[in-house]
Amino acid sequence: METMTDTKAPPPKRFPLFALLGANAVSLVGSMLTMVALPWFVLQTTGSPTKTGLTGFFVALPNFVAGIFGGTLVDRLGFKRSSVVADLVSGLGIAAVPLLYDTVGLAFWQLLALVFVGSLLEIPGLTARRSLLPELAALARQPLERVNAAYEGNQYLSQLAGPPIAGILIGVLGASNVLWLDAASFAISAAVVAVAIPAPGVRAVRARGARYLDELLAGLRFLRRDSLLLTLALSLAITNFLSAPFFAVLLPVYAKGIYGHATALGLLIAAGGVGSVLGAVVFGTIGHRLPRRATWILGFVLVPLEYWVLAAEPALPVAMVGMAVVGLVAGPINPLLVTIRHERIPTELRGRVFSTFSAITAVASPLGMVLGGILVAQLGLRPSIILLGACAQLVGLGMLLVPAFHAMDRPAPGCAAGPEQATGPMAG
Repeated sequence: METMTDTKAPPPKRFPLFALLGANAVSLVGSMLTMVALPWFVLQTTGSPTKTGLTGFFVALPNFVAGIFGGTLVDRLGFKRSSVVADLVSGLGIAAVPLLYDTVGLAFWQLLALVFVGSLLEIPGLTARRSLLPELAALARQPLERVNAAYEGNQYLSQLAGPPIAGILIGVLGASNVLWLDAASFAISAAVVAVAIPAPGVRAVRARGARYLDELLAGLRFLRRDSLLLTLALSLAITNFLSAPFFAVLLPVYAKGIYGHATALGLLIAAGGVGSVLGAVVFGTIGHRLPRRATWILGFVLVPLEYWVLAAEPALPVAMVGMAVVGLVAGPINPLLVTIRHERIPTELRGRVFSTFSAITAVASPLGMVLGGILVAQLGLRPSIILLGACAQLVGLGMLLVPAFHAMDRPAPGCAAGPEQATGPMAG
């Protein structure tokens, strides 16, 4: 009797995707606690906006070097292993800050060194987790836009939950003790990824015997040849330079000077998180139908609204509404950006190009943070807000004139299969 071969596709496997999203959410909430606690800690212990900006400089300083050189290591070590190692190193760096402060004492230079170590593998870790998404989306049978919206929405949810909790915890535990919670969140994230993410499909393919430098240059050459990706990276380097002082310096100083308590800082960041979550939900629902260039440019044209609202020194609820509106229009930006990169970057280059892209976008952020601290110290808070807001507004409007952005609405080169087309097992 003749038998028929069962050609039915295997059922979707959603647990690995949910596990990665959950681990990332825990880690991000911890990072949001530090985002509030660290500048507040520096302001409390030094009283100096300049030192607060300098601390932000050392947090962001490793991003460029680690982004350029770490992507090749991500491809070599594998996405899963790189994610675990990055979380462990970050957790140890953060944990050392309250450990020294509560025991032998913590000099300012030691704080700078520790936050440097804590953020050293941030971009390689982020690259590794994002690089896992296309294969996990394929296993779960979910559109890539929806998966990226969920992943980036984690960041927005962490903005919603983390800062208000941080504001309360700082008042109860003290800023230094809140940093312990961030260290614990990195440990949890590392454990979940190590246990729950399947080993197949977490390593990009590389040629046998390939030299590190050759692999590094291959990623750089790919990014240089793709005019859209290169233009996006350079544009974000400019916008991140202008926005870096906002959260690292302007907002903490503003909350302390205008409202007088850490809870206000947490509420302002959380309000932005509410809007961002809604924006990500919209993108996850209808993002595949939206005109990409218009969505991108609209976000950057409207983002400077947060500067103009704060410059008016309104009551806290009004400032929160302004932050929420900005979050709503900016919410689709990150998931759209990651989707474009997933579509255009081949799997074997994913770690290198993702990491190099992130490095370029972050290259000027440390300088922006230092500049923000100097501007506030020299010009005052309100003139600094107006100056940076005007620059951000000009950059957003200038994006209307960038020809390369028209390629967003054209089909991407066939470099990476989307989840709907992927029928085989996760790539080895």
